[in-house]
Amino acid sequence: MTPATTFAGRTVALFGLGGSGLVTALSLQAGGASVVACDDSPDSMARAQAQGISTGDLRDADWSGFSALILAPGVPLTHPVPHWTVGRAKAAGIEIVGDIELFCRERRRIAPGSPFVAITGTNGKSTTTALVAHVLAQAGWDVQMGGNIGTAILSLEPPSASRVHVIEMSSFQIDLTPSLDPSIGVLLNITPDHLDRHGSMENYAAIKERLIAGAALAVIGIDDAPSHAIAERCSGPLIRVHVGEVPSAFDGLSAREAAVFRAGSRIADLTEIGSLRGAHNWQNAAFAAACGEALGIDGAALQAGLRSFPGLPHRMEEVGRKGRVLFVNDSKATNADSSEKALSAFHDVHWILGGKAKEGGIAPLSPLFDRVAHAYLIGASSDAFAETLEGQVPYTRCSTLDIATKTAAEAALASDAPEPVVLLSPACASYDQFRSFEDRGDQFRALVRGLL
Repeated sequence: MTPATTFAGRTVALFGLGGSGLVTALSLQAGGASVVACDDSPDSMARAQAQGISTGDLRDADWSGFSALILAPGVPLTHPVPHWTVGRAKAAGIEIVGDIELFCRERRRIAPGSPFVAITGTNGKSTTTALVAHVLAQAGWDVQMGGNIGTAILSLEPPSASRVHVIEMSSFQIDLTPSLDPSIGVLLNITPDHLDRHGSMENYAAIKERLIAGAALAVIGIDDAPSHAIAERCSGPLIRVHVGEVPSAFDGLSAREAAVFRAGSRIADLTEIGSLRGAHNWQNAAFAAACGEALGIDGAALQAGLRSFPGLPHRMEEVGRKGRVLFVNDSKATNADSSEKALSAFHDVHWILGGKAKEGGIAPLSPLFDRVAHAYLIGASSDAFAETLEGQVPYTRCSTLDIATKTAAEAALASDAPEPVVLLSPACASYDQFRSFEDRGDQFRALVRGLL
């Protein structure tokens, strides 16, 4: 754990007692602060009390005695309406921050300049964070990985000159980190997302830009208009990352042809790395190369780290083979944009999709329908998706994942394609039939293992 000592001797309010909230409260108490923690859930309050965290009803509290409000990232700060604690904090004239802000302050206090890689973007954050952490760990660094990827930042070991923190950051977390100052700030891409929480695309992009503005070195993907504009405004050291061919004068990194290039020279070979299939993963590898080189990783160590990367569960995860048939778990693809990455990486796809549909459905994926041998529909979206696929892709209504997996496997095994792929990439939320996308992916993995 990293004790948060910058509020030592003072009292703070904390709202939101999920996983990161519990860790934050314990970190603040370990650092000498008095905490009054609160949550709308009585069960969460009880769990906090059982761990020795001081709790109380912040509605009845005297806010003049608080030095700050520590807010969980899932709690609305501005849109659609600010949470009631936000109004109380503003009326009391106290700051509102999150757990990563506490980490940044602690880093400046005990190990200023220690390596800190902060990674954001609409898509690909988790894979890139895990890949950067893996490459650095394989090269011998003491790596602490966390943030939005699932491990609360204050549960990690404290900053030090010989330890690198690789942290995934959502827009919610950036919004609660006003003094964010990573040694390397990575912006992958920006496409519309979470607009209900930020009010507009402009606000959303501006929040993402804050991570770059405070970074000693910025690494920015320039393939979408908002990110390209941020790169143009960047006044500090900058590495641009582009997918595809580049002019000879391009001074950044480019990802193409299953490789990463700088000025025409290949610096990483990605061929036959199953966990890094597809142009989006070539881009992720380019970001990892930029971070690794900035921290002194040589070419051989970079290549070894990329080649040994196992990938993330539920994100284009190769779960097995039977004969020529490859089975891939992409349950984390909860919208069309995510599924586009998987479909573009394969041919002869037996595509299992469906669930609780997002706005726009799967119509944006129509340019990739020629890669789909057959679609297998599950869940609440079946009627809508069947209408979209009609006349373009043969499909079967399977209702449930077990039926779809068995049916797709039988068809793929009977195919004469060189490498048929049974791909679970639902392009939907999971909540109509599963507890989470992880539950959905775990069930698919178990079904495939049963078939194998």
